[in-house]
Amino acid sequence: MSGNVRLLSDTLAAAKEEGRSALIAYLPAGFPTVDGGIEAVKAAIEGGADVVEVGLPHSDPVLDGPVIQTADDIALRGGVRIADVMRTVREAHAATGAPILVMTYWNPIDRYGVERFTAELAEAGGAGCILPDLPVQESALWREHAEKHGLATVFVVAPSSKDERLAEITAAGSGFVYAASLMGVTGTRESVSSQAEDLVRRTRAITDIPVCVGLGVSNPAQAAEVARFADGVIVGSAFVKRMLDASDDAAGVEAVRALAGELAKGVRGQV
Repeated sequence: MSGNVRLLSDTLAAAKEEGRSALIAYLPAGFPTVDGGIEAVKAAIEGGADVVEVGLPHSDPVLDGPVIQTADDIALRGGVRIADVMRTVREAHAATGAPILVMTYWNPIDRYGVERFTAELAEAGGAGCILPDLPVQESALWREHAEKHGLATVFVVAPSSKDERLAEITAAGSGFVYAASLMGVTGTRESVSSQAEDLVRRTRAITDIPVCVGLGVSNPAQAAEVARFADGVIVGSAFVKRMLDASDDAAGVEAVRALAGELAKGVRGQV
């Protein structure tokens, strides 16, 4: 069974042909429940997201700010397992046909087994993985199995990344490059860092794969701002916060759908 790296590439290319950035949503698996998380992912796509990253909840998420940490804690207390993450990918992809990635730290994959993880993710229809803490120089085993199973390997670059390092990271990655717009953790912010545009410019100078920007985008105006220079706009904490603030799980799902619609207008410059 081959994964959906081609679907991911085609989706990003189709957005570019439309003259816009892709909208990429992030939602953790198992939050507020496994079933509720699946409904939220489907709602994000139905609302206007082109791609969804499904987070694998982790007890020590070094890149994630307090909003996503809160959601991860709820999911972990609910007993979420890697099997639930795979089920989330499978059911969301089957229902929508959209590319679904998993965003995870390396330790859970290492413990689960690289071959097992990649085979199951491909079987579930997954498009690949975003691996924020896996050093490129230690990624050969992962990349071998990901390529065998048709999965993208998305690495994270930061404003501090030197051009030589950008070249090394982008040469090893596939699908897209995740450009962190600032140094720090995820979360909604009043403005998007000016460093983001420079990072995209420097990354594009050395690679042809799409460059998508995350960390800090939370509203349509910010999405429109980032969409001017990036191939994709990644939004996570704003979706999770809408769900945390909702009166119940059903209202949370509808809040995700509504925000996706608002952000979809942003990436199309309709704000």
